Amino acid sequence: MRSLRIYLALATILLIGSCATVPTVPSKVLSDLAPTGKLRAAINFGNPILATKDPSGGEPRGVSVDLSRELARRLGVPVELVTYDAAGKVVEGLKSGAWDVGYLAIDPVRAADLAFTAPYVVIEGAYLVRAGSPIRRNEDVDRPGTRIAVGNGSAYDLYLTRELKNATIVRASTSPLVTDLFVAQQLDVAAGVKQQLEADARRVPGLRLLDGRFMVIEQAMATPKERTAGAQYLRGFVEEMKASGFVAASLARQGIEGASIAPPAR
Repeated sequence: MRSLRIYLALATILLIGSCATVPTVPSKVLSDLAPTGKLRAAINFGNPILATKDPSGGEPRGVSVDLSRELARRLGVPVELVTYDAAGKVVEGLKSGAWDVGYLAIDPVRAADLAFTAPYVVIEGAYLVRAGSPIRRNEDVDRPGTRIAVGNGSAYDLYLTRELKNATIVRASTSPLVTDLFVAQQLDVAAGVKQQLEADARRVPGLRLLDGRFMVIEQAMATPKERTAGAQYLRGFVEEMKASGFVAASLARQGIEGASIAPPAR
């Protein structure tokens, strides 16, 4: 217990200020990342590993929030947290120019419009089924007649749309609603963030997770593709945040388990 308190104290110190001095930011980087004079950061509540609402007041918290505040501090601008309840809605917000920096899983479809950093955390995608389901392995899911619930526009939706050959996808409006849709429509499988599905299995009796994972999700920072100077700055920022322990400290402070710090960029 004493060692845990010491670690959390060190984590807090890291989050309060990871660097005592901040180098001057080139004007092109500022115009790319804060064109309105503030950093508008897209925060997705659809992935509880990245962001949640504080139970006491509803304020956003999580590793994506901490990274946004640290980035704004380094840029010398205020931060505006632009919140969404699904990754698909974050991507829609890009089309209307609602944000400057987002936190999304790396995906080739999204890469058409976004410049991604290397990942800062790696998480697992898992399948949830009923306790009595004949489906026992991840490899058993892609069969004719199998109906899979997934969050619309999520990384899991994009991946399964590409990879499934026989099963049918049924889309929930947001990832946190996947299990409720799975139960209500008596579907065969729910797909999503492993930690979210584990919580749902505790909440809803008679459900179980399949062993292992069906995909690995690389969560990264992103900015519109044409903002090349900003994208380059973000790449260096993410590498520093991993190497300094900032990302690990943020996850520890939020009590997040099951997410691995991504390795250094190649």
